[in-house]
Amino acid sequence: MSEDNGGLKSGNPVLEGWYADPEPRIFDGKYWIYPTCSAPYDEQTRFDAFSSDDLVHWTKSERILEMSSVSWARRAMWAPSPVERNGRYYYYFAANDIQSDAEYGGIGVAVADRPEGPYRDALGKPLIDRFVNGAQPIDPHAFIDEDGSAYLYYGGWGHCNVVRLGEDMISLNSFEDGETFKEVTPEQFVEGPCMIKRGGKYYFMWSEGGWGEPDYSVAYAIAESPAGPFRRVGKILQQDAGVATSAGHHGVLQIPGTDEWYIVYHRRPLSRTDRNHRVVCIDRMKFAADGSIEPVQMTFEGVAARPTSGWPAE
Repeated sequence: MSEDNGGLKSGNPVLEGWYADPEPRIFDGKYWIYPTCSAPYDEQTRFDAFSSDDLVHWTKSERILEMSSVSWARRAMWAPSPVERNGRYYYYFAANDIQSDAEYGGIGVAVADRPEGPYRDALGKPLIDRFVNGAQPIDPHAFIDEDGSAYLYYGGWGHCNVVRLGEDMISLNSFEDGETFKEVTPEQFVEGPCMIKRGGKYYFMWSEGGWGEPDYSVAYAIAESPAGPFRRVGKILQQDAGVATSAGHHGVLQIPGTDEWYIVYHRRPLSRTDRNHRVVCIDRMKFAADGSIEPVQMTFEGVAARPTSGWPAE
């Protein structure tokens, strides 16, 4: 954390240690960040989580899900995305980094009664275990629309799918046209999908470039439907020669009852070249009058304290 102009700020990185692929959420009146433990694949065997009342002071919950409790996971767990429904927490994640349908792995789902877990494997097998429409089954992102419909976006290798989640959140539903997997790949998509809704519009974001390379970045599209079509608008987050490289695989926080938004992402310090040396950071994300997303300015200061006690009354 840091002091700037008399105000307490989070500082960047906002979390201590090597972490990546952050999914920020608001659960139980607190801010949460759920990241990947950034390490060589064979060492990515657990997940931690972090909670805060003000975006500045973060409390670590260790080992909320471990590979030893996921019977089918054998190599590398990453890119978590939890959501809450009916008082339970559903935690989607990638495991095993499968390279073809001949290998076993994909996207799993775990469940818990509290945001900090412990989470347990809900199925004893992956929820999505094969390539569909060319999309590697990695990087899940859960999104619940205002009408209660639950979606899971996912994909790597330049292809992205969206599926509808069943009411139980551990099964797949079909769309009205009977399809289960809809390809929604926008131009230049690589991985790391993220969806938000603002003003009745669906803002779909994703990562471009290689995650281990300096040019890793985030772009977005806007659509009228959660299934698109998504036409690329442009980049909103990319490397800054004075701050950091490899800025990508992000999530977004909205302060309840406001039009105040934050982007939580990982980047690589300028002094580092190891691709696993990634840190989680937070900065403001703002919209222009026409509804477009303004380019994000990466900072070392982070964001000002935003106590949950200051949220508007519902």
